[in-house]
This record gives sequence, C-alpha cells and structure tokens, in this order.
Amino acid sequence: MSFYKRKDPPTSSPDDSKKPKKNGSLTSFFGPPKATPTSGGRPGSLTNGVLTASNEPPPPKFDKDKWVAGLTDEQRKLLKLEIETLDPSWLSVLKEEIMTPGFLDLKRFLQKEIDAKQKIYPPLEDVYSWSRHCPLHQVRVVIIGQDPYHGHNQAHGLCFSVRPPTPAPPSLKNIYIAIKKDYPSFSPPPKNGGLLTPWANQGVLLLNTCLTVRAGQANSHSNHGWEKFTQKVIDTVVKLRTRGVVFLGWGTPAQKRCEKITGARHLVLKSVHPSPLSASRGFFDCGHFRKTNNWLEERYGKEGTINWDLNVPQQPIKAPDMQEPPKVTETQKGEPQNAGPATELPEKNNGKKIVQQEEFEGEDDEDAIAALEEIAVMEAEAAAGGKAKADVEIEKTST
Repeated sequence: MSFYKRKDPPTSSPDDSKKPKKNGSLTSFFGPPKATPTSGGRPGSLTNGVLTASNEPPPPKFDKDKWVAGLTDEQRKLLKLEIETLDPSWLSVLKEEIMTPGFLDLKRFLQKEIDAKQKIYPPLEDVYSWSRHCPLHQVRVVIIGQDPYHGHNQAHGLCFSVRPPTPAPPSLKNIYIAIKKDYPSFSPPPKNGGLLTPWANQGVLLLNTCLTVRAGQANSHSNHGWEKFTQKVIDTVVKLRTRGVVFLGWGTPAQKRCEKITGARHLVLKSVHPSPLSASRGFFDCGHFRKTNNWLEERYGKEGTINWDLNVPQQPIKAPDMQEPPKVTETQKGEPQNAGPATELPEKNNGKKIVQQEEFEGEDDEDAIAALEEIAVMEAEAAAGGKAKADVEIEKTST
C-alpha cells in the first residue's frame, strides 16, 4: 500500500544539477508549502510539544485488525510487540519486512534472551518509541545512532537520548556544544538532562542501528537482524518522504547507512562521531544544526525548521499498554512477573548493593566503538597517503 503523493513540489533528479537555475532558492522556485487550516494551532506549528503537520500528506489507510487476523498463530505471538507498540504509520509500510524469515528469527532470538532471564534494554514497550514520537508522515530529519545504552534507566528507544534523571552521556554533551555554536541561545535540558523527545516530536527520527541490547554488554544484539530492519526503515524514509529529509551521518557506521541516498531530493550531512574520542576532529564545528534548518526552510518554509532548544517543559513518557510479554509457544508460559526481561535496578547482587552512577563511567561503549572505527578509517587513509608520497619521493631519487 503506497502513500498519497503530493503533486507539488516536484522532486529532483541527479541530473537537475546540470540544468540552469533561474532562482536562487528552492522556495522561490517551488513556492511556499501549501497549508490547510487545522484546529488547535496554526499550520505546521507546535501544539503541546507536537508538530501539527497540516501541510504533510495524510498517513495511509491501514486496516490493522484485518492484517493481524491474516497472520498465523506463531506470527501473532512472535510479532506481538510490533503489533502493539509500532506506530501504525510505520507498521503499514513495514509489515512485509517484519514477516520475513530473517526478522522472525530475530524475534526468536530475543525470546530466547527473555527465557534465559537476560536483562534487555530498552524495556520492551520502548523498543519502538521512535516510531510513536515520530510518525512516518512527519519525518524531516534522521539522526542515526548505533547501539542502545545498556545501563539501567538510560535507553528508551531514541538514539542518544536518556531518561530523566539519568545525566546526558559524553557524546550528547558534545552534541550540545555543537548546537550552541550554531545557536548561541540554545539551552540544554535542566539538571544535565538528556531527554530528546522534543526533537522527535518535531519530526526528527532518532534511530539506532540496533534496537535492543543485553544489559552491560554493548553490541550484544548486533548481527541478529536489527541492522537489516533499521536499514529498511531508512530506505522507507528515502522512498516515501518525497518532499525531502536531512540525514545526519555522524561517524563511518552511520554514513554507511546513507551511502545509497543520492540525487537532489534529500540532503546528507556527514561528520565524525560526537564521541569524545573523535569530536575534536571536526564535529564541534560541523554546523549541521543550522545547515539542517536552512535546508528545511527552503523545502518546508520557516514552520518546517527544528527548534533544537531542549529547555522546555516535558510531558511524562507514557508507554503503550501491553497485555502481557510476548511469547513464542504455549510451553513458554510463566508467571507474569517473571515472563519478561528484568529492567529494574536490582537492590543487591551477590550480597553487594548496586549503586546507580551519577554519570556514565568512561566513554559510551557504542559511541566509543563508532569513534574508533572512524579513527581507524582516517588513520588508514593517512597511511595510504603517506605511502603514496614516499613512493613518489623514491621514484624521484631513483631517476
């Protein structure tokens, strides 16, 4: 089932750059975006912290109940989490992907983790919170992360974001510094917070490459199927958000996710990762936040830009109600309190009391991994350049 397609503005092709341009901006060429009146706020404005996307195409019509009724019993059990917590705007276009053998195997793997009483982050009801905060028809910016945070009360389904009262991790603090350079009036959340839901509610898709992780073990759920699924999410945005989206690729792993995005329809901005290991190599001065808004203003008008300020009142994060944890077979029934992954901080462990840290210890593991990969690539390129230069010098001396 396809999205309703707007007739204006027309999309561009890779050859458009060769054609002479009569005007200096996309707004002057295409005209300002059309807006229709809505109740509860001006077109494209923020109402209670959520974008009123009156100038956006409507979400597709999707008969969720009919689709669920057509699933087999095993598919319904395996896909219980997706059925109950994935926003319908995303479920309607990802339903074929989640029924593939690879994704169903991913769900079987997660069920084995649950049955083995492994702690999984984020809590199950938050795995797809990115989809509910940012429905498909509102996406205008995509920020790509790597692995969810793997500590207590940190990950909640949005990359780089942490739940209050968890303090902002090092990479997010560096993101704040970069925003401050673009917008001196920027204010981070109070109390050193790191909740990024105000961005998501405005159309910023905060997507991790891998959507779950075992507690305390970075990348423990990588290479089990999440990467293929989240790439499908990115590809869906590229295909269906024809008005244009800004993709922020920070670090080599994130940039690889954007390799196939070509042409003039979308904008891809690249930089090193914001981890303290690599941020000083160019992230602080990348200017991505102002560049993003400048581009969005041309495509969507001033109402389509992102307010990066985070010092705003927050509504409590409410997860969807789940009747019971997802199960694979009838033989896996258990007591409700023991059926899902434990996500609460235990009071004791082997007789030793666990103390929640005021700040993350050292680097974020997943951020550090991304940064190290970035550094390795840069060092390899520098080494290759140095070898080429040495070869030239040798050739000169030999001649």
